Amino acid sequence: MTHRLHEYLRKPYAPLFPFLILAACVLAAAYLVHTTVLEPAERKRQQLETAWMSARLQLARHKEAMKTKEDLRQVWAVFPLVRDFAPLALGVTDEAKRDHITLPALSYRTERTEIPDATKAVLQGTVTGRYEDLRKFLYNLETAQELLFIEDLNLIRSVNLQDPTLTFSIRIATYLRGESVRALNLESDGNSQS
Repeated sequence: MTHRLHEYLRKPYAPLFPFLILAACVLAAAYLVHTTVLEPAERKRQQLETAWMSARLQLARHKEAMKTKEDLRQVWAVFPLVRDFAPLALGVTDEAKRDHITLPALSYRTERTEIPDATKAVLQGTVTGRYEDLRKFLYNLETAQELLFIEDLNLIRSVNLQDPTLTFSIRIATYLRGESVRALNLESDGNSQS
């Protein structure tokens, strides 16, 4: 065997053997480093990146939920209490008088909603007045401090075409909040964050 080794070492490519052995050792070392160090590090980096993206997404959702809760608290505070519904109806009637609108029979009722501790209040009837006064009345209702919605407004034909007054059937709605513990907790949660 040593005889064959001497024969190979006398060949012209014999000086390349040490370099080939060195290259094989370097390749083996590179493969070893890649499989034992780099691949686990890459997997760990991907896991950390996935966890970081998940945490960022969760933080964004949390911030959005907090903002939504604050917005809901502000909207909830605008709704009148159930016990304030009658004064609200009187306020609409008073606004009509101030705007020179006739509101002969305003009926009001409440309807259940799917929202816990909230009731829909509906005011409906006919309103009569000149166009300018009606426009001012509707504007004042829509910009009132209470959150009022004009759900329906229909012109009723007048018999006398010379008369400058118009008569509309109107349906106004709002939501009323109850005075339950849940509503009070929602308000106090919002106040404690301020």
